[in-house]
Amino acid sequence: MLEEVLAMLSPEPGEPAADLTVGAGGHARALLERTGPDGSLLGLDRDPEALRLARRGLEEFGGRVVLRAGTSESLRDALRAESFPAPAMILLDLGCSSMQLDEKDRGFSFRFEGPLDMRMSGSGPTAKDLLSRMDEQALADALFKLGDEPYARKIARAVAPRHKLKPFKTTTELAEFVEGLAPSRAPGRRRIHPATRLFQTLRILVNDELGTLERTLPVAWDALGPGGRLAVISFHSGEDRIVKTFLRERAKADEAELLCKKPLEPTDAEVERNPRARSAKLRAARKLRTGEAAA
Repeated sequence: MLEEVLAMLSPEPGEPAADLTVGAGGHARALLERTGPDGSLLGLDRDPEALRLARRGLEEFGGRVVLRAGTSESLRDALRAESFPAPAMILLDLGCSSMQLDEKDRGFSFRFEGPLDMRMSGSGPTAKDLLSRMDEQALADALFKLGDEPYARKIARAVAPRHKLKPFKTTTELAEFVEGLAPSRAPGRRRIHPATRLFQTLRILVNDELGTLERTLPVAWDALGPGGRLAVISFHSGEDRIVKTFLRERAKADEAELLCKKPLEPTDAEVERNPRARSAKLRAARKLRTGEAAA
């Protein structure tokens, strides 16, 4: 949703920007091009491999780019450490990147055989470790809340004791086990793989994605300069609810102007080019200056 992001953030030459989930640097590049010749960008990412790719991909912008390892909630510390000015625009592109999904050794996808890892930062407990700590009730609750899994109880009832008895070691081992639990598909209904929502749930938990987002939004909002814009792309209903609530509360407090009343979604053409964009939702707001009324 690059064009939509640029429309919401309205970058101008010379403005400082912050990309809190810089990834391989695609959005960052577009912002740097629009804010040239002297606009700067601070990029954060918890994934060391993403930062390596971003450094290589944004090398041509030289000193205009500052890249740091860290979660999005570390923005305040990063701004202070780098003596970076208050950003005129901040972007959060949430969820798992194509790069992470396509790396079999990261364990994010069951399309490839790999370890049950799913850590974006490469440190801390893995998905395998997490499963070992969760009992049937905790797993069922997480599947229902984070995965909207209609068969949460059935899956948890089978997976939790099986993992305690004989831990799942690989992505394909777990996916095949869950597939064997799936009911028959109703005629005419599209069916996602039965393990899809379980993998999504584990990834969200391993990386504390919802908690990180809740802690990041107030930090990002406080960091914005007057008139600054915040844009967030989410891929999960829980993420979108958090963003929607936060921005609406800022608007009710006369701190923000909502730049889109409803979330923007990818066009059919974009979904055709990139099916992973299907669930994307973009919300954005502008921070009002003191005494300014929303348009």
